[in-house]
Formats: sequence, structure tokens, C-alpha cells
Amino acid sequence: MIEIDAITKRYDDNTVVDNVSMVIEPRTVTVIVGTSGSGKTTLLRMINRLVEPTSGVIKLDGEDNRAIPGHELRRRIGYAIQGHGLFPHRTVAQNIATVPTLLGWEKSRIDAKVDELLTLFQLDPKTFGPRYPHELSGGQQQRVGVARALAAEPNVLLMDEPYGALDPIIRAKAQEDLLAIQKHFGTTIVLVTHDMNEAFHLADKIAVMDKGRVLQYGPPEELVRAPETPFVETLIGDTERPFRLLAIAKAGAAAEPGEAEGEPIREDKTQQEALADLLWTGRSALPVVSASGAPMGRVTLDALLKRATRPSGSAR
Repeated sequence: MIEIDAITKRYDDNTVVDNVSMVIEPRTVTVIVGTSGSGKTTLLRMINRLVEPTSGVIKLDGEDNRAIPGHELRRRIGYAIQGHGLFPHRTVAQNIATVPTLLGWEKSRIDAKVDELLTLFQLDPKTFGPRYPHELSGGQQQRVGVARALAAEPNVLLMDEPYGALDPIIRAKAQEDLLAIQKHFGTTIVLVTHDMNEAFHLADKIAVMDKGRVLQYGPPEELVRAPETPFVETLIGDTERPFRLLAIAKAGAAAEPGEAEGEPIREDKTQQEALADLLWTGRSALPVVSASGAPMGRVTLDALLKRATRPSGSAR
């Protein structure tokens, strides 16, 4: 758990982060969004003390992060940035092994962890371990950067615009990789982005920042249904709000009794994907099945369109 209590950061007369308080639950993905200069990166970097706060307290599992020596704290918290930051003169395996080596792990344990992470990221250890960063594609470099951040088995992973430089197809794959890895390790992830689609896809909770303050912090559906300020409503995209609900909710939640013809959709797919399937195939309904393939009923075009009607909540 990360407890952020009345954190403020000032540079002379400029307040970059202004009295922010929020609790990040363990084993969740929290995404911080906002415009450029809103303070989101500074807030992120105060968690691992790359930036020291002017006032306030940040606790990790109840322990004040100021009580932990900075170098030790940063070895305990993974950190991945846009452009990956790999050491060009070290191989992929050596890059991933950086923090475990500093921590004095035995070579056999380090080698096993490098192989495990490369395999999880679908990079064959024998093929990619000996390569150097310049021999990798941008997407591969980014995966290695995240693998390096996870190598010492941190409870917390901080990510600052990690996928900003990737093209949309590679970016989508990298996001799926991240969700799979987070589920595998149970890591608490705090990610900064300016991409609202990325935020809604990844987040358990979203914090919206503007001018150093957190304007709203909550689950994606809450932000869509009840944005608390005009800024939040604008950032989400007023015309897109109804369809964001479908992108958040799962097809299984819209299943109703009945049968339908054709290829089924799995319950864990989004309602947005179900709607797209119906529109592309010209059907009025499609079967819904569980992850194991058991029938769960059907989802209809009419029901999904009703769910996509404009939310009644508006900015307060």
C-alpha cells in the first residue's frame, strides 16, 4: 500500500504538487493523468524520492519512505521510463541483472530470474539475452526496460510514460504484456500517462491532476459516470464518455438469457468489443461464453446501445 498524505512540492514560488493525498491499494494499477505540467511526473518521482517533497509524507506499507536510505529505496521500487533507459554497453541479460547484482544475489538466482522475465515477455533467453539494446526493436527495448524494473521482485513499479514512443500496434501489445505481468507478480503499479485510452484500459483507479492538484481519484467507471469538474469531463472527452463505459465493462455483465447464432464472445472481452462484433457482422445478438467455453446466454445489440446512451451524471 502507498499512502500519500498532504504531499507538496515547491520550487521557489512555483508549487508543482499542491497538497495531494491519496491511498494506492496493494496489487492494483493506478494511472495518473493530466496535461503537461500538471505535476504528475513530480508526484510519481516523490514515491521513490528521486524528487524530495517540500512537505507531507509518503508511506510504503506503513513505513515513511524518508526512513529508508534513498539508494536502498530505489532498489526496492521498480522504475520504467519512456525510452527504456537501457545501458547501451551491456547485453540484454546484463541490463536485466543490474539491480539483483547490486543486491548481491547469487549468479544462479540472477540467471534464473533473467530467463524467467525474458520468457514472460516472449523473448527467447538464448536469442535475446546476449544481444545489445541497439540490436532490438523499439518494442523489444521497452519490454526489456520493464523486465529490468521487475528483476529484483519489487512490490512497487513506477512507470513514467513508458509507451509514449511506441507505435499504436506495439503499444497495445505492450499494455497487454503489462497487465499479464502485473497479474503474475501481484505488483502495485503507478503509471503516468497523458493518453486517456491507455488510462482506461490499464487502470483500477485513475487520478486526474491539474495545476498540481488531484481533481478526482477513483475507478474509471466513476470518472465516466460522474466527473467532478469540467476539467475532468473535458479530459475524458464528453462525446466519448458513453462508449468509454462499454470499454470498461465486460461482455459477461451484459449477458442475458437466450440463444444466438454464430461465433461466441468470451465473458472477459469488453462490451465495446461485443458491440463492434455485432456491427461488423450485422447480427442483432451473439452468444456469450465463459473463459472455459460454457454458455452464459447472449448479448444483444439493443442492450449494448442502451448501455452506451449518454450517462445522466454531469460535472458538478
